[in-house]
Amino acid sequence: MDKIRYGIMSTAQIVPRFVAGLRESAQAEVRGIASRRLENAQKMAKELVIPVAYGSYEELCKDETIDIIYIPTYNQGHYSAAKLALSQGKPVLLEKPFTLNAAEAEELFAIAQEQGVFLMEAQKSVFLPITQKVKATIQEGGLGEILWVQSVTAYPNVDHIPWFYSREAGGGALHGSGSYPLQYLQYVLGKEIQEVTGTATYQQGATDSQCNLALKFAEGTLGNIFINVGLKIPSEMTICGTKGQIVIPNFWKTDCAYYTDAQGNTVKWSEQFTSEFTYEINHVNQCLQDKKLTSPVMTKELTIATVKIVESFYQEWFDNE
Repeated sequence: MDKIRYGIMSTAQIVPRFVAGLRESAQAEVRGIASRRLENAQKMAKELVIPVAYGSYEELCKDETIDIIYIPTYNQGHYSAAKLALSQGKPVLLEKPFTLNAAEAEELFAIAQEQGVFLMEAQKSVFLPITQKVKATIQEGGLGEILWVQSVTAYPNVDHIPWFYSREAGGGALHGSGSYPLQYLQYVLGKEIQEVTGTATYQQGATDSQCNLALKFAEGTLGNIFINVGLKIPSEMTICGTKGQIVIPNFWKTDCAYYTDAQGNTVKWSEQFTSEFTYEINHVNQCLQDKKLTSPVMTKELTIATVKIVESFYQEWFDNE
């Protein structure tokens, strides 16, 4: 079977880790990388041993040897970059946050449908082996009735992201990390979010540096999501049920979790891997081989619902400023 050839649209800081994940996948290879400045693309292509460098996104999209384009541009650029690729008939794996508003998200899926090409939001967390074990344990009743979930995500320093505090660029704590817990929790619980409220902290003229969301899921499960970019505290997710609980450190990239039963006995689950991106890439490869237009896991519906939640909070927090 021929390998699926990936093109990468951007030289963002995530790219080396994504390429490492590609190289762990038996069915994928990296073919080319594009930047708006050729020298930037050439530099990263040399560093990562990527065969082709392009000096424009358009060149990448027109290359017939590229099977799918991975897009990790800065947040505000996601929509236009994905629209360009889809309009050229290229399947797309688009980094989170998918888009900054629901209208853009719906348009991209409509274009993909029109063109007959695959489109998925990149959400590596739901494909990890530990995530599958957590989901199976919940489905099999290992935690009993799920009453409470909590997610804490903390980044003590975001200075390496120059546009992080720019609203126009799509910066902010919720934009940056909100998709992970919002989508992860719905996936492992198998429940939609029915109600959500939230507050945020921000400086005048800047976007949010921290936010706190209160959630209600179907069947009465309550939850909390806290995201902060100034504290050095553990990032972890806790899922509590009537028969036990699971604690998942760094849930979006983890290789372990801790299960505690009703008697207080704790067991560590461990699933070692080389790259947390490989499982997502393998899923995308399978979708392409099966000629799917959307993922049955990271669905169009889950993506659009998440974009709507995040968009509503930014409107609530900032539209009247």
